[in-house]
Amino acid sequence: MRLLIALLALLGFTLPAAAGSPAIYERSARLPADATYAQLYEALESNGFFVIFEPNMGKSLAGMADALGADYNRNQLSTMRSLVFCKPRATNEIANADPALLALCPLHITLTHKTGVSTVYFVRPSVVAAGSPGEAQAKKLEADIVKLIEGIMHGE
Repeated sequence: MRLLIALLALLGFTLPAAAGSPAIYERSARLPADATYAQLYEALESNGFFVIFEPNMGKSLAGMADALGADYNRNQLSTMRSLVFCKPRATNEIANADPALLALCPLHITLTHKTGVSTVYFVRPSVVAAGSPGEAQAKKLEADIVKLIEGIMHGE
C-alpha cells in the first residue's frame, strides 16, 4: 500500500512536467489546417495586428527530406507553418515600459497539423516579461492573442 501511495505521489509530480512548458500556450482542436491558418491570419489582421511574414517550415523541411534522412519529420506533421506578427500600439507601450522587451517583437504563432488535429503554439510574453516594468503590458498583449486563438479553436 505504501508503495502504491509513493508511486501515485511521484506520478503527481511528474505529470505536470510532461504536460508541456508553462512558457508556451498550446491549444488543439479537430480542425482542418488550411482553414485554421486562414482564420488565424484574418483574426490577427482584423484586431490591429500586422502579419509581416509567413514561414512555411513544413515546405522548407520537405525540400531537405533526403538530406535529413530518417530524422525528417519523425512526428509526421502534415503542416508546420507560422504567422509572424506585430501590433504597433502594443510595441510602443512595451518599449516605453521596458525597451529590453522589444526582443518579443515580432511575435509568432505556430500551427501544426497531424491526423485531423490542428495545434497552435504561442510563446507567452508574460513569462518572458515576468518581473519587468513591462509585465502588465505583456500580460495584456498575451491575453488578447490567446482570446483570438481560443475563438478560432472553439469555433467562436
